[in-house]
This record gives sequence, structure tokens and C-alpha cells, in this order.
Amino acid sequence: MQKVLLSGNEAVARGAYEAGIRVATAYPGTPSTEILQAVADNYPDIYCEWSVNEKVAVEVAIGASFGGVRSLSAMKHVGLNVAADPFFSLAY
Repeated sequence: MQKVLLSGNEAVARGAYEAGIRVATAYPGTPSTEILQAVADNYPDIYCEWSVNEKVAVEVAIGASFGGVRSLSAMKHVGLNVAADPFFSLAY
């Protein structure tokens, strides 16, 4: 097995890929910007979308999930405030 040195964000992207995601969304903002960028740069078979805000990013990921596709939505901690409404009502 080959050892690879990755940043934390690159490791998140790699883990998401190995978990089988097919959709990745994000709103650009440090420190999470590099997650979607790493997915887009390294895994061309995954649909990547920069969204207009965190709420839209999580809604796209939720829609993909409802359609049976594994998805990832990356955002910084403050972005979860913007995405809170669809995130908290996801279980209903």
C-alpha cells in the first residue's frame, strides 16, 4: 500500500470519494473551500457544484441523496447557520 501525504481537506475529499459520493457541493469560504476543489481536481466522475450560498449547497446535496445518490456538502461552521433550515428539516 502506497503512503500519501494529504492535508486535512484533501483527506476529507479522499474519504468522501472512497465512501462513494457522486455529488459534491459547497459554498466557497476558508477553510472548507479546498474540500470541493480537491474533489473537482482529483475525481472527475463526481458532479461538483459551487453554490450561491450554503443553504443551496445543502439543498442540492439533500436532493441528490433523496434520489439515491451519495452526496457531500462542505461548508465552514458559520455556514451551517445559513443552511440550518433545510438541514434541520431533512429528517421530516
